[in-house]
Amino acid sequence: MEVVDLKKDLKYLYQPSKKEVSVVDVPTMNFLMIDGEGDPNTSQSFSDAIDALFAVAYTIKFMVKKGAIAIDYGVMPLEGLWWAEDMTKFTPEDKSNWKWTVMIMQPSFVTQEIIDAAMVEVKKKKDPAALAGIRFDSLCEGRCAQIMHIGPFAEEGPTIAKVHQFIDSMSYRRGKHHEIYLSDIRKAHPSKWKTIVRQPME
Repeated sequence: MEVVDLKKDLKYLYQPSKKEVSVVDVPTMNFLMIDGEGDPNTSQSFSDAIDALFAVAYTIKFMVKKGAIAIDYGVMPLEGLWWAEDMTKFTPEDKSNWKWTVMIMQPSFVTQEIIDAAMVEVKKKKDPAALAGIRFDSLCEGRCAQIMHIGPFAEEGPTIAKVHQFIDSMSYRRGKHHEIYLSDIRKAHPSKWKTIVRQPME
């Protein structure tokens, strides 16, 4: 059986420096996605979306491992795109106007057919509330600035500002705020949470 380590293969995307902002060219990748809006700290739909995404992602993993493809790989981390229709209202003080897409990257050998079968299986066994909201789509961010943030989400401000200043200094327009959550926040202490802060340079 072939074993694939996606984080290792894509080290340049998933292991950035925590000291300085770097520029990466992000290729088109496929994701399981769910869209929503509202404060992620209080929104039940946000929690439901995460539950549904991981349920399907792990079902896909085991289908691929046991099926004709016979490849074993680790499920990729949760990622989130964050924005507001009026970006002047995109502030940590008031998250009620935030819009989001939460997503989990899928290997190139995962097809729509496999995902459809996994959705049926998950509905039969668990039927999570947000299951029907899952879509399979590609994302092409192109050139991005990114850095690793270590610590609680509430302390990301200076890290995000560093990314913004870097992009602004190069006279680029900033795309949607993108975060990649590398830590299991249920187990790791908040002071050790690892979050990649990424933003397209348009």
